[in-house]
Amino acid sequence: MGAKVGVVLSGCGVSDGAEIHESVITLLALDRAGAQAICMAPDIAQLHVVNHATGEVAQGATRNVLEESARIARGQIRNMRDVRAEDIDALILPGGYGAAKNLCDFATKGANAVAHAEITRLVRAMHAAGKPVGFICIAPAIAAAAFRGTPVHPRLTIGTDAETSAALERMGARPVSHEVDEIEVDDENRIVSTPAYMLAGRISEAAAGIEKLVAKVLELAR
Repeated sequence: MGAKVGVVLSGCGVSDGAEIHESVITLLALDRAGAQAICMAPDIAQLHVVNHATGEVAQGATRNVLEESARIARGQIRNMRDVRAEDIDALILPGGYGAAKNLCDFATKGANAVAHAEITRLVRAMHAAGKPVGFICIAPAIAAAAFRGTPVHPRLTIGTDAETSAALERMGARPVSHEVDEIEVDDENRIVSTPAYMLAGRISEAAAGIEKLVAKVLELAR
């Protein structure tokens, strides 16, 4: 196989975990390119559980992020605490509300968000090693949170919502506007991002940007 690429999942399902379409498109693009995907997730409880048929929070229900992420990974999942930057050549984080609820608390804290400690550790380690990291959909909020208070001010896509962009700016990031099928490449920080379902109305629209992101991340990983 080619490059080893970590794929960070945040559960299973757009409303409380990883966006399944974005995750599968990422894994498919990596496989088609001959790369080895190494799926991982933190072993933590989800913020909450959402009934995806109704959109309502299932009161009293609990689920584990690692266990739910294993559904997408077909059981081939690693606990994020056991992964080091030297184990992989690149890292990609799909979106879904789990990225903003479980991997960081942007969904509830906005501009005051912090990233989970294991996320911050690995993202910063990848940056320090000069290895590329890709952020999809709302996942750029994780980058902003992970680098808060450091000299790193990543240039990131986040869709077209002015309030969300303003929150990322207050966190120290530099949000930029792109179409759904475009990517932003922050060459200085070796960070690639794409709006995906922040803008996509169809799975094919999300796929167009994600496939470009995967290709660019793999190019930077060479």
